[in-house]
Amino acid sequence: MSQNVHPRPKAIIFDWDNTLVDSWQVIFEAMNATLDDFSLHPWTMEETQQRVAKSMRDSFPELFGDDWERAGEIFTEHFSAIHLDRLRPLPKAEEALAELANSGVYLGVVSNKRGAFLRAEAEKLGWDRHFSQIIGAGDAPQDKPATDPVNLALNGSGIDLGQGVWFAGDAQIDLECAINADCVPILVREKSPQTDEFTDFQPLFHFNTVLTLSNFVKNL
Repeated sequence: MSQNVHPRPKAIIFDWDNTLVDSWQVIFEAMNATLDDFSLHPWTMEETQQRVAKSMRDSFPELFGDDWERAGEIFTEHFSAIHLDRLRPLPKAEEALAELANSGVYLGVVSNKRGAFLRAEAEKLGWDRHFSQIIGAGDAPQDKPATDPVNLALNGSGIDLGQGVWFAGDAQIDLECAINADCVPILVREKSPQTDEFTDFQPLFHFNTVLTLSNFVKNL
């Protein structure tokens, strides 16, 4: 984690899956059930983690061609059946969000998970109270890494895109979205960035947990 001096953020926009909650097992099972329905080769967990980042409308046409909408319906059915029962917050995420919200930082979510699923999960965890806007796939004209959902997440805040807004996530698509929106790109994951891993989209800071990020912001 860099120790460069940086102004305190006015807003932090969070990715959801595997930034705040552990979603890989649910995505893995729903994706492989969908692939199986189309007689396609199943993915390993490693392949799932490498290949799942874009929203359904941006990724499924490449995977399933003209059948992508039907594949989306099948995935949605599988995912819907298990996601709330399997919902697992990442360690200390609740504490971190409460600290940030109580400190006056504007909080939002931008995810490529379908908006209805995203908001249902936030409500079940009781985290919807921390976020002013929870924006998922399909809520804006374009999905992450486009800037549209970031603009929507800041709607009504009086905060403009720029260096006063941090975008925190676990994947390259989050860093790309941050840079597209002229926001501060923040990597949040246990594993440190590897050499040349983010050649085109470098994070300004890396934090191994959301609580580490919250503690850093608290001291700015």
